[in-house]
Amino acid sequence: MRKPLLLVSLTTLAACSGGGPQTAGGNAVVGGGTATPGSSSSSSTSFVNPTEKKTYSAIGGVHSYQYSTDDRGTGRQYNELYAGNASTARNSGITISYDPRDAIFELKISDSAAGVNQTLRFQDPVHRTDFGGQAQPQGGTPDIPGKGIQYLQAGSGTGQLRYDTAQSTTFPVGEANGDINVSTFFYQKPGTTTKYVTYAGFLRNAENIVEVTTPSNLKYLQQNYTLERAAFVFGERTDNSAVPRTGTASYTGDMLATMVYNPLVDTQNDAPTYFQWISGTATTNVDFGANTFNTSFAGTVSAPGYDVYTTRTHVLDAGATFAATGSGTIDLVTKGGFSGQVSTASFNQGGTIPVNIAGSSIDGAFYGPNADEVGGGFRIVGGTPDERIDILGSFVGKKP
Repeated sequence: MRKPLLLVSLTTLAACSGGGPQTAGGNAVVGGGTATPGSSSSSSTSFVNPTEKKTYSAIGGVHSYQYSTDDRGTGRQYNELYAGNASTARNSGITISYDPRDAIFELKISDSAAGVNQTLRFQDPVHRTDFGGQAQPQGGTPDIPGKGIQYLQAGSGTGQLRYDTAQSTTFPVGEANGDINVSTFFYQKPGTTTKYVTYAGFLRNAENIVEVTTPSNLKYLQQNYTLERAAFVFGERTDNSAVPRTGTASYTGDMLATMVYNPLVDTQNDAPTYFQWISGTATTNVDFGANTFNTSFAGTVSAPGYDVYTTRTHVLDAGATFAATGSGTIDLVTKGGFSGQVSTASFNQGGTIPVNIAGSSIDGAFYGPNADEVGGGFRIVGGTPDERIDILGSFVGKKP
């Protein structure tokens, strides 16, 4: 759990120019590589131990949520604007670059459908961070122990802001005219479970506090939030000519998703919406001869990211489990990989809670010299009226 900190003079965080990559065992971690659809791996080790600057096009999902709360005691969110989008193997607004010469990461997310447009350059070593101690990832960042997750963070802020120890707020609170804008990029160190593709996440927490005066001269504090989340994969794509045309393969690996889950809009009109992470495993089975695949996901839900002045009413607690299955086809020429839909999805928290799916997608590609690994993204949109349910995830896998 994030420790409460007094955030004074937040300009010391250094605006939007962040830290380099994490290292382990003396080896620098991956950065980019011109991963245009259908491009092949430049070498069998370039992703784990890069030697030249590269840029990758990612596959995954992005969403954002803007809203306000205030201290008048209503307990609700208002001025709400939500948007989300999932990319395909050939159409992505997410790129990741890394230059091993200077240990600089660059992350660009340009997705108008999701309401997110960010360009971040992590170059200051102090922006490498981890859980534990006073300097650590910001509130809302998932702590996934034992998975080789590396964190980079940059941002800025002004005013006297603090984490509310009594309320355990995920985002800072404070007085009028305070603001904060912090972005965190995190990824699994290549080589931890896969060598040619890895999964990553992004979050941005921006908020400002203003004092509002009503026509009757009543004053109240208003918190305005802009929250952004993303989960995606990137790596060394397999050349189309190297993907098998016969036989079968099974790939197993990790899964990461970000979601909003609020089925209470119709029963409690003040029920707030909170972001939550899901981390777990994925299995993808491929029949190269039939050009088909099926996949399954299993994960554990994290705690909601609480704001201030809302009721904290929510359905899924930390520890609830998630399961989903889906299938589709391989189309290397037209789509640059594989695509399909999610057929079933549910949560379990003392009983099964099915998700009524209105729309879904699974998009992925093969990675490594000979389709040694897979990686992709998925999206599940809830279809029950008066509910805000949207799950955007990423997954990777390798052969046994």
